[in-house]
Amino acid sequence: MAFWLRRCLVAAGFCILSTCLLFAQDWKTAETLPGVDLTKLSPPQKATVLKILREGECSCGCNMKLAECRVVDPSCSYSNGLAAAIADAIQHGKSETEAIAAANASKWAHVHAPKLLDDPVAIPTAGAPVLGPQAARITIVEFSDFQCPYCAAAVPQINAILKAYPSQVKLIFKQFPLEIHSQADLAAAAAVAAQKQGKFWALHDAMFANRNDLSRTNLLLLAKQAGLDMKRFETDIDSTEVRETVVRDVQDGNRAGVEGTPTIFINGQRYNGPINMDTLKPILDAELKHGAPANQTAQIHSTITAKH
Repeated sequence: MAFWLRRCLVAAGFCILSTCLLFAQDWKTAETLPGVDLTKLSPPQKATVLKILREGECSCGCNMKLAECRVVDPSCSYSNGLAAAIADAIQHGKSETEAIAAANASKWAHVHAPKLLDDPVAIPTAGAPVLGPQAARITIVEFSDFQCPYCAAAVPQINAILKAYPSQVKLIFKQFPLEIHSQADLAAAAAVAAQKQGKFWALHDAMFANRNDLSRTNLLLLAKQAGLDMKRFETDIDSTEVRETVVRDVQDGNRAGVEGTPTIFINGQRYNGPINMDTLKPILDAELKHGAPANQTAQIHSTITAKH
């Protein structure tokens, strides 16, 4: 599983999984399994395959039997691949032991950890809020959701990074409100509206501190406490310009491969690990030591705005 849900989505996934479990108690006796082609097998071969799938463990880390995983999580590529390898071996006359060995020798037998850094991609950031010096050698682009608990937890970690690398790292913030968070879209609009008055980071901090109540009423209160011109703020938060900015950020995230929040890119490279100093420091140090390749730096197009 990608880190942190790929991050907030994991909570929703568990809910779906729990619901599926209520209807998945027949995997021990089912004669058919999702995605498993048993039509080419003789009855004895089919019985052997089902026996192996009911007794063998899935390699994805779900702690379920292969047959159970096929029923509960039909999208699991590991149980699907192992089941196909087993069925193919049995179909071609292999013994039960040989079929298990074939599955264990397949690429589906072990979970492959994702690279910490993906290849660089282009991320438009012109006009986005920025913390840090314009000439910083490392640019971190963060796609975030103000209602996401993982995004809130990442704030102090990212702040610690900026403090540890005051002249070498800058942060660019991009909106990525998730549909599973009912107040996130309005909060994103509020942040953009605050940016128009130079108050983005003040409202950023206030909204994360109050992420459990991002209703319009509370957003107006937080904006007032942050010193915004409220007449202008209330006009901007519902304006077409602000809404289009949020939509563009989400579209930019989708094109860059963002799957959940928070997702950060280091000099254009999506980072696939936990957002904490211990894990990020070696990566940042390596970027500084070796220097970002010219084509990597060019992937990020930014207009640096003043720090507020």
